[in-house]
Amino acid sequence: MLNYILAYYQAIQNGSEVVGRWVRLMYEYVVKGLQSQSFFFDQKKANKAIRFIETFCHHCEGRNDLLKLELWQKAFVSVVFGVVGADGLRQFREVVLIIARKNGKSLFAAAIIAYCIYLDGEYGAKVYCVAPKLDQAEIVYSAFWQTIQKEPELAARIKRRKSDFYIAETNSSVKKIAFNAKKSDGFNPSLTVCDEIASWPGQAGLKQYEVMKSALGARKQPLILSISTSGYENEGIYDELIKRSTRFLLGDSRERRLAPFLYMIDDIDKWNDINELRKSNPNLGVSVSVDYLLEEIAVAEGSLSKKAEFLTKYCNIKQNSSQAWLSNQAVEKACGDPLDLAQFRDCYCVGGIDLSRTTDLTACTAVIEKDGRLYVFAHFFLPAERLEEATARDGLPYDIYVQRGFLTLSGDNFVNYHDCFDWFRALVEQYQIYPLKVGYDRYTAQYLVQDMKQYGFHMDDVFQGFNLTPVICETEGLMRDGAFDIGDNDLLKVHLLDMATKTEAESGRCRPVKLSAKAHIDGGAALLDAMTVRQKYYAEIGEQLKNAS
Repeated sequence: MLNYILAYYQAIQNGSEVVGRWVRLMYEYVVKGLQSQSFFFDQKKANKAIRFIETFCHHCEGRNDLLKLELWQKAFVSVVFGVVGADGLRQFREVVLIIARKNGKSLFAAAIIAYCIYLDGEYGAKVYCVAPKLDQAEIVYSAFWQTIQKEPELAARIKRRKSDFYIAETNSSVKKIAFNAKKSDGFNPSLTVCDEIASWPGQAGLKQYEVMKSALGARKQPLILSISTSGYENEGIYDELIKRSTRFLLGDSRERRLAPFLYMIDDIDKWNDINELRKSNPNLGVSVSVDYLLEEIAVAEGSLSKKAEFLTKYCNIKQNSSQAWLSNQAVEKACGDPLDLAQFRDCYCVGGIDLSRTTDLTACTAVIEKDGRLYVFAHFFLPAERLEEATARDGLPYDIYVQRGFLTLSGDNFVNYHDCFDWFRALVEQYQIYPLKVGYDRYTAQYLVQDMKQYGFHMDDVFQGFNLTPVICETEGLMRDGAFDIGDNDLLKVHLLDMATKTEAESGRCRPVKLSAKAHIDGGAALLDAMTVRQKYYAEIGEQLKNAS
């Protein structure tokens, strides 16, 4: 019997299946996990689900013949239903599938519902199709009903009631629901299908998703399946899942139950290239034709608004989308033995400052180039009275960071910004390390800027917006190449891994943002401030910064 996970992975490797970066990373994760026995593959369970779908589930629009799954779909089903833990139960409980318009999302989800309600083996199965409004939830809900109606054996066992579809012999049901987080609290779903999550509005969508996810706890092997094309809602559950998914795929996550399949193009500049579009359209040539896409491309090339829509719906490049910035591997490459400022006496450097606007962490950085490597010294400041609160909130050992010399308790309830000035002054007076330029974000207290200017530091205002794109790209490239060394500064490491980039689909420009609302990126922002002035003035000070002598 064919293992479709390995078959798809091998096709990705040899280029016969064209996929983007995120799908490649997902299957690398699964294959490595199987090889290391972090989880296991039950081929019978995988093939049972595939056989059911291809034997009993019918097309329901334009044709009514049986579904024939493509290799990518067979691999997906094999991962979801065939990959199990040591207990024999499903490994992945939270599944995210992002594919372009016209790639058969609703029908595929309907087939998965059919398998779960008829053959997954759980008595009293409860399936919920969730969307902001009932008519939106109706799409997958109705597709499920239609896909089984051509099979007398399945149709005879299920009854259409006013509020749901019901199978009496197993006490199982399929129900559509609109947003209502309070009423959803009492649900006990075995499968939840969240349709078109990119259209779920902000806080209401986040709350509904969390309610449905938290309700899964009473089941042995529950599943929450989110399916979507990209969309336009900002800071909603789509953005949250994309950030979590990309962080997971980059290796910086302890999550074990998440399985993201993100079919997106990699190169925005190739948005009208059919081969690039295969990455976001896995069903190209099947449910969506090449001719159809070429016609849509022709329309998009003549209209900026149509191009934006095409990027969103056929490339899965969201307008102002956020993704994790640096891979865990790249950041780990920058970590090493403790750094000692005394080893860099008589060196030139650039500096960066990111000040908290209220009562939180403040970060200062110095980037010193030596023998082709960029050594990053980062120091943090936190109000003394906030230490216990910050430790409980962030789950980080700030008291240990104080002991290790990465963090200074500054002021009582507000950071004393003179401590930041003293840190830079100590570079000069104690270590003879000379910052040629210091970048600071525009929210920095002006009296600190004045103090530093009076001392002799050359200060430069850095706006942390889309203008940082060249700096972000250069810094990322240097990180990947192993050019940075941050020593054993675990707090800076956390801040770098908590940083995401928000990208404009139209221009491809990006700016730094937090990976989640509670994340801290002050150290990463201060590093970008330093790298900005390094890039901006390199023609003027580059030779000095090399510290060649």
